[in-house]
Amino acid sequence: MSDETWEVLLPATIHPAGPNSISDFVTFRTRDEYETIEELVRDAPRFDAIIIRVSELPGDVIDAATNLKVIAKHGVGVDNIDIEAATANDVVVCNTPGANTRAVAEHTLTLLLALNKQLVQVDSHVREGGWNDGQFTNREVEGTVLGLFGFGAIARIVAAKADGIGMECIAYDPYVDAEDTPDYVDLVPTKAALFDEADHVSVHAPLTDKTHHAISTAELEALPNDGVVVNTSRGELVDEGALVRALDAGTIGGAGLDVFEEEPPAEDNPLLEHDRTILSPHLAAVTEEAMERMSVQASANVQAVYNGTLPESTLNRDGLESPSTVR
Repeated sequence: MSDETWEVLLPATIHPAGPNSISDFVTFRTRDEYETIEELVRDAPRFDAIIIRVSELPGDVIDAATNLKVIAKHGVGVDNIDIEAATANDVVVCNTPGANTRAVAEHTLTLLLALNKQLVQVDSHVREGGWNDGQFTNREVEGTVLGLFGFGAIARIVAAKADGIGMECIAYDPYVDAEDTPDYVDLVPTKAALFDEADHVSVHAPLTDKTHHAISTAELEALPNDGVVVNTSRGELVDEGALVRALDAGTIGGAGLDVFEEEPPAEDNPLLEHDRTILSPHLAAVTEEAMERMSVQASANVQAVYNGTLPESTLNRDGLESPSTVR
C-alpha cells in the first residue's frame, strides 16, 4: 500500500460518501473548475485518478495525464471514455456495475406505464379545467408482451417487475444463453422476431458500432400501432428520425426517452413538441440511493488501484501491460 497522496478529479456533482471514504489519502478537484477541455489538458498531469460521470474524457486528456493510474466510471456505460487511449497508456478503466440497476429499471417501467395510462396528457387536461369527459381511454399492460432489446442486469430487473404485473417478457440478446434466463423470459433468435412478437419494446443494449441505430424504420413498423418504445440505455441506439416519422404516422403509440442522440437535445428537436412522448433528461440512474452507491463504488475502485490491485470491474484488464500505481 502506498503512503503517497493522490490527486483525484471528481465530477461536478457526486454524493459525498465516496470522496469522504478516500479523503485520508486524496486531495480533490472537480470537473467544473475547468471551462474547456484545453484547460483540463494543461492540468491533466497532476491527476492520479479520475472519477467521471457523463462528461467526455477524450484521448488527448488521457494522453496528457502522465501520472494517471485509474479512470473510475461513476455508472456503467463507458462510451464517454476513450478506453483505447487509456489502455495504450496502461490506465485502468473500471465502472460500478449493479449500483444503478434498480433505479434505471424503475424509471423504465415508470415511462412504460405512464405512456399506456397517458399520464402527462390527463394531468394537463385536469389542470386546464377538464374532467372525465370520455376524451381519454387508457390501456392495460397485463397480458401484453414486453420485448427487451438486450438482456443485461437492468433488463433482468425490468423483466422481473414486468412479470410481477402480468406482462409476458421476451428478450433478444445474442450474448445470452437460454439457460441463463429466468423461466418467465423467452429468448428470441433475432431482432426482427423481437419486434414482430412484442407489443412494447424497452431498450437495454450497450452502444457499439453494431447497435448504433439498431432500432429504425423496419423495427418500428413491426410494432402494433398502440405499442410504445422506451429507451433508458443510449440515445444512439434509436434512429430519432425514424422514431419521429413513426410517431407522426401513428405507426406506434408513443415513446418514453431518458436518452437522446444529442444531449441535451437541440431546441428544434421534434420529439420535444410531440404529444406522444414522455421525456426525461438522462436521469434514470439519478436516485439518492443509486448516487450514493455509485459514488462509494467508484471511490472504492480508486482505492483498490491505490493499494496496488485491480478492481473486479476493470474493463480493459486484458490490454494492460503492467498496471500499477507508478507510471
